Amino acid sequence: MNAIGPLADYLADLERAVDEIANTWRPEDPAYRADVYRQIMMQFSYGYFAFFHATPEHPDWAPLWNPVYTLQPNPDDIYLYAPVSTDYRYRVSGSRGTVKMLAFNTQAALPGLPGEIDTTGKCYADLDDRDLQIDADGEFEILLSAQRPEGYGGNWLQIRPGASVLMVRQRSYDWLHEIDANLAIECLDPVPPKPRLSPQDILLRIRQMAAMPAAAMGLFYQMQNQIRATAGVNVFQPAPLGGALSKQVYLPAVFEFDADEALILETDVPEVRPYWNFQLNDPYFNAVEYVYRLSSTNGHFAQLDADGRFRAVISLQDPGVPNWLDPAGYTEGTIYGRWYDCDSCPTPTLKRVKFAELRQYLPTDTPVVSPEARAGELRRRVRGCQRRRRW
Repeated sequence: MNAIGPLADYLADLERAVDEIANTWRPEDPAYRADVYRQIMMQFSYGYFAFFHATPEHPDWAPLWNPVYTLQPNPDDIYLYAPVSTDYRYRVSGSRGTVKMLAFNTQAALPGLPGEIDTTGKCYADLDDRDLQIDADGEFEILLSAQRPEGYGGNWLQIRPGASVLMVRQRSYDWLHEIDANLAIECLDPVPPKPRLSPQDILLRIRQMAAMPAAAMGLFYQMQNQIRATAGVNVFQPAPLGGALSKQVYLPAVFEFDADEALILETDVPEVRPYWNFQLNDPYFNAVEYVYRLSSTNGHFAQLDADGRFRAVISLQDPGVPNWLDPAGYTEGTIYGRWYDCDSCPTPTLKRVKFAELRQYLPTDTPVVSPEARAGELRRRVRGCQRRRRW
């Protein structure tokens, strides 16, 4: 066996992630540098699950973005990840639970994982619970394979050429009262027992873990910088339908305001709207703290005004109105909205105003939310989030 060097020798690629600071909006800002260091540790922390936990021959669920906030995970979603391959057939089985939506998709490599990132959608295949045959007791099975077996009429999800990942989204509306699904995945083809990793395999995976933050951060810094370059600041630029979820339209925008200001997000809502939400991200494409901050809302929690429109306020301090989106100390970042399988896709607007003058720009009948009511809202949020299995 060849000698094994110091662990630091296999972690050298972590420094490439530090170099990505040059692609942030404020590369000379010490606070930005510290935040990027934190982001690198977030990426690195879930890399173990990605590289050591399972293989296509021996698939198993791993948390994806739930216990960390990197790569703007949807706060309503609990994400699961399992490696798959077109060489094998798989069965996903379990109980549906009562979450708002249960979605499955196969795709090419996730950001930072080995393999090419598919930006065209050619490797994607997806379905949600409304596409599934589910027993009266909530039980179901899905067959995953490269081709549908002849005569097979059950639930089926294709693993297209180039796909290597199965993702699951357990999407909740009412965090406090919905019950998560209970799922298993197994390979249906004969495989040898799961082996002990060789020293070479271990060292390779450590190198891959170290390279993961730079690969992921480079991709998503580029995405948010492109939004800023093409749409500008405080302007929504709807993304085309498609991607990992074929029924979902994303609504990205770069937001920016001063400490004594607020942003008013305003939009019509579709008449048919199975699911929709808005969330705030920091300037590095990480979801803003969403357990102990009201940094997101969805169609269950959101309050519509008397005219049927949705209005939210983004501000550092509590504005005392419904639908406060708390940026947790950030005055710039990105906003992402989602219309899922809706009958229309309205484009929201953002209006930048002085915080002291906020109510002049809101409907006169906008309710007052007292500090006591806000505290109760946050307590319910914390309980709801912590009851969900995030890892």
